[in-house]
Amino acid sequence: MGEAKDRELRALQAALAAEHAAVYGYGVVGGRIAGDRRAEARSAYDAHRARRDALVREVKDMGADPVAAAAGYALPFQVPDPAAAVRLAAELESRVAAVYSDLVRAGGGERRRAAAEALREAAVRAVRWSGESVAFPGLVERAGPSSGTPSVPAV
Repeated sequence: MGEAKDRELRALQAALAAEHAAVYGYGVVGGRIAGDRRAEARSAYDAHRARRDALVREVKDMGADPVAAAAGYALPFQVPDPAAAVRLAAELESRVAAVYSDLVRAGGGERRRAAAEALREAAVRAVRWSGESVAFPGLVERAGPSSGTPSVPAV
C-alpha cells in the first residue's frame, strides 16, 4: 500500500473510532437529555451509527480490518443532568468534526466529498447543541484558544 493510501486508511480508521465513540457517547446523552431534545439526540445517534457502518464497509473495501469499538469510553466530564448531556453532545460533535477534517485532507474523490459532508453535519449539530460556532469547524488549530478538542476521540 502506498503512502497516500496508508494515510487515507489511518484517517478512515480514526473516523471509524470517532464514530464508535460518538455512538457510545450518545447512549449516555440519551439517558440524561431532557425530553424536549430527546428526538434530536436520537437523530444524531442514528446518523453516527449509519456513518460508523459505512466506514466499516470502506475499511474492509481497502483490505483492512476495521478498528473495533471499545467496551466503554472515558467521558470528558461527568454527565449527571440534562445540561451536562447537552455539553457532551456538543463535545462529541466537535471531536467527530476534527477527525473528519483529517479524512478530508487524506482522502480524495468521493471519499473526500463524503468526509466533508460528515464534517459539515457534525459542525451543524455541534452548533445546535452548544449555540456557538467556530470559523473553521473541525480544525482545532483555527478554532481559537478555548477549544482543546483532540483529533482522536477520548469519549
